Amino acid sequence: MREKQSIRERILSQKWTVLLLLAAAALFVIVRVQVAPEKNEAVLTGDYAEYDNGIITEILTDTTEADPVADGGYRGEQMMLVEVTTGQYAGESLLVYNYVGPLYGVPLKVGDRCTMVISTYADGSHRATVYEYERQTPILIVLGIFLVITILVGGKTGAKSLVGLLFTVLCVLLLLFPALMKGAPTLLATFLLCCYVAAVSFAILGGVKKKTVCAFLGTVAGMALALLFALLSQALLKIDGLRSADVEPLLQLRQTGTPIGLRGLLAAGVVLSALGAVMDVAMSLSSALSEVKAADPTMGRGALFRSGMNVGRDMVGTMTNTLILAFLGSGLVLILYIYSLSPSRHMLLSSSFLATELVSGLSSSIGVILSVPITVAICAAAYGKNK
Repeated sequence: MREKQSIRERILSQKWTVLLLLAAAALFVIVRVQVAPEKNEAVLTGDYAEYDNGIITEILTDTTEADPVADGGYRGEQMMLVEVTTGQYAGESLLVYNYVGPLYGVPLKVGDRCTMVISTYADGSHRATVYEYERQTPILIVLGIFLVITILVGGKTGAKSLVGLLFTVLCVLLLLFPALMKGAPTLLATFLLCCYVAAVSFAILGGVKKKTVCAFLGTVAGMALALLFALLSQALLKIDGLRSADVEPLLQLRQTGTPIGLRGLLAAGVVLSALGAVMDVAMSLSSALSEVKAADPTMGRGALFRSGMNVGRDMVGTMTNTLILAFLGSGLVLILYIYSLSPSRHMLLSSSFLATELVSGLSSSIGVILSVPITVAICAAAYGKNK
């Protein structure tokens, strides 16, 4: 009897999973159509520049050398012949200069591939300089190694996680960014997209069943609390997305007519960065309590809640460390520079850099921490023996 019930539940779960994924696909298409940027056919007239790839066939001159003062970084320039492989000048051999410094460019050799800036002028002449070493193939190699290792170690679950990762990236690039560029509310659009991504990712990983539904609800609650804490922190510290690093180009873009919301970018970044960690914690707790209940079907809600909190407390410490260190690592260069200035305590504690990093790191951690009791309570209510 129990086996038949298990089969029925599995079939029902598969049906719900298919329905949810179909609905998600339809929603993806609808939103993409609404937010897709308009296609403008560029008419190249007068002076213009294009980026194209080529392969180096000959080095004519090379003055590059390592600079000990720049920690071994190279300085100098190269003059070379490059055969263009893409664009309107494909097949043509161009005389190209490669300017190298410690902060830009790398010395190249015969056989290397590079990306060039080819400037075409109104009189029909054109000139090229090296933009950067062509990294398309190395990037594919690095991604291939990552995919192979993930699948070898994670098996079927690892392959599903890669599908979920690809879906998340596509949603951010094809839905969120175009929507923000068209003036969609920054916080609302980001939060709704994270909920959408979480629902589809859980469906891909485990199907629509009690375990994944509990994890999804815990994830949504954790992200909402992270967002609320970020907004509270912003108000107390008198800071918002306008004080974020590298926001100046976006401000200039807004001033030229693009209606992107800038003030909400800091809190939106908190929600987006917390999504993966909160999903991890919520799914781990939901899965653990599902196994505990299967091992002891007589356990009530109280016992399940206590067991879940014991597991969750162990997860909080390491996960919070992970988030804080991730933010510190992403800003390591700037932090090291600030440290080298030996700033006074008053200067450091009042700096916008420290405030934005605190909002980002602590708000994400708060989302992870508070998702633990909420997810455990949801799982205890769902799995508990008491009706």
